[in-house]
Amino acid sequence: MLYYLFQFLDKELDIPGTGVFQYITFRSGIAVILSLLLSTIFGKRIINFLRRQQIGETVRELGLEGQSQKAGTPTMGGLIIIFSTLIPVLLLAKLDNIYVILLIVTTLWMGTIGFLDDYLKIHKKDKEGLKGKFKVVGQVGLGLIVGYVLYFHPGVTVRTDNANIVQFEQGRNVITQAPVEEKSTATTIPFFKNNEFDYAEALSFMGGDYAKWAWLIFIPVVIFIITAVSNGANLTDGIDGLAAGTSAIVVLTLGIFAFVSGNIIFSNYLNIMYIPNSGEMTVYIAAFAGSLVGFLWYNTYPASVFMGDTGSLTIGGIIAVLALAVRKELLIPVLCGIFLAENFSVVLQVSYFKYTKKKFGEGRRIFLMSPLHHHYQKKGYHESKIVARFWIVSILLAIFSLVSLKLR
Repeated sequence: MLYYLFQFLDKELDIPGTGVFQYITFRSGIAVILSLLLSTIFGKRIINFLRRQQIGETVRELGLEGQSQKAGTPTMGGLIIIFSTLIPVLLLAKLDNIYVILLIVTTLWMGTIGFLDDYLKIHKKDKEGLKGKFKVVGQVGLGLIVGYVLYFHPGVTVRTDNANIVQFEQGRNVITQAPVEEKSTATTIPFFKNNEFDYAEALSFMGGDYAKWAWLIFIPVVIFIITAVSNGANLTDGIDGLAAGTSAIVVLTLGIFAFVSGNIIFSNYLNIMYIPNSGEMTVYIAAFAGSLVGFLWYNTYPASVFMGDTGSLTIGGIIAVLALAVRKELLIPVLCGIFLAENFSVVLQVSYFKYTKKKFGEGRRIFLMSPLHHHYQKKGYHESKIVARFWIVSILLAIFSLVSLKLR
């Protein structure tokens, strides 16, 4: 909203200084500051409200030291993240940008699913919360929306060649040949030369018009990624500060990808896919990262509030959509390596337990407990040490992901 106000003041009234709002970097800076202030100042009020409403965590029978002390800690803290993200976005972003609209829809959609899950756990005294099949239906529904928009919306285009030529004249960047922009299901394969891969190519056996059926591959891929990443974030939310801190690192990395992919100069220099209008996502990402860091003010050990599924499912959904929008979804196993490890630890544990129970008559385990962070808790590591080390690993994976821009 403020963007359009200052645009009017600049163009119609020519008020000095108002033109600064046209710069993504300026609006992103304001967004991160505003989201930090909102999450830290109003976060306490939301926590107190949740406590008055007796929206607290129940004791989880995990057999872990100190777990009982967490009983009664307010949950649904994901509301702080959602609130602190959307307000700066509504004020500072271009609300007619299709990528921003998609991210707002994702936030509200996944936030609603998570809220229903937390509500059933707390008010209906149902430990399972929202049934798994209903969560999956919600995730698939979002995947269908995101896949449809990214595939069919005319505002979602990419540069599929490297034809843009940039000249520098007296310190000014002058584009002498515009890039060719078109609809495409192309994505990026990290760490390879000539690394653009088109999902449509998987249907090349169908003959000359195979490209028009690319949605048959693309949309299921989108559904799978959104479901996998949101579940991964959900599983990672098990000890104080782990999910929020890890996600902040991932989101900031995706912010760099969004900025360079949406900038014709940087994309040309780095020889990466140019995605028109995607740079506007940087404002959203800045607000989201600020809200995550602000949430950590209350979520680090010992936590004053838990994000609940309201936060974790929302975080995972947003990260998945961001990666898909900047065509870096194949980098998710590296960038979101912590989520992947948490997911796989559960899958391996359950699969191995069922296999050994069937073969030997008793179930055996690979880990002392899953997800992976609980394994280290069982080994006697303190929560703070586990979280700090997972953050360090996440930072290393983020750096490795950024290196993929040039290392091919």
